[in-house]
Amino acid sequence: MPEPTWQKSSYCAQGNSCVHIATAPTGTIHLTESGDPAHSILGATPHAFAALIHVLKENPAHV
Repeated sequence: MPEPTWQKSSYCAQGNSCVHIATAPTGTIHLTESGDPAHSILGATPHAFAALIHVLKENPAHV
């Protein structure tokens, strides 16, 4: 299986801790955080990811 191509969030400031996103051939969206020493990857369906983005945009104080 090919390595994902990670894209850093455009909201990432300079520093160690940034959210990265990649898509898998299966259509799954992968999220990881660059400051995570365990390199944990969260997988989500496109629908679930869209819902997450919607909630974050509606509630920016929680970000």
